[in-house]
Amino acid sequence: MTTEIVVIDYGMGNLWSVSSALNYLGRKSVISGDPARVVRADALILPGVGSFRQAIEVLRANGLAEAITEAVLGRRRKILGICLGMQLFAESGSEDGLSQGLGFIPGVVDRFSNEELGVLKVPHIGFNQVKASDNSRLFQGLGGSTDFYFVHSYRLLSENLPGQSATCRYGVDFLAAYEHENIFATQFHPEKSQTNGLLLLKNFLDS
Repeated sequence: MTTEIVVIDYGMGNLWSVSSALNYLGRKSVISGDPARVVRADALILPGVGSFRQAIEVLRANGLAEAITEAVLGRRRKILGICLGMQLFAESGSEDGLSQGLGFIPGVVDRFSNEELGVLKVPHIGFNQVKASDNSRLFQGLGGSTDFYFVHSYRLLSENLPGQSATCRYGVDFLAAYEHENIFATQFHPEKSQTNGLLLLKNFLDS
């Protein structure tokens, strides 16, 4: 079982919502922006709301981008990126100008286009159905299609990803979740998705 769980604090995440969900599961976590603690953690959660560019600049300025990379790629610790946290795993993002991401997931983050969405509005807000493969570790026990809560205007564009992917449809199909080896990510907010989200968080910690 995972022992040291660190929810990464860089000033742009739903830290207490995530921490409260973990507490409900009986899993003690630490909210920290200390790069040394991030490197030592057994599991990391990177939540996030706001601008891709601002977030990656803060992570780099605080030494957290380097610490996260060392923990995930060097020490092979598992990590879950939530919403903007997932997007920061990409190679790059276009929000507020093109910025380089952490590079854990091949692909770029771009805004939903009017051509794709038609009469649908941006941001995409509310519960929507996510379709996952049967052998997904994150979605174990959740069935093939499950509702989760979304709030986002951007999404990660990628093709032929290694590992397991889950999709959601909002005008077009988009990447709603991803898992490969020790890297896990959700565009939706499991901490705001009631029972389904709690089970997904438990699956991540038990994986």
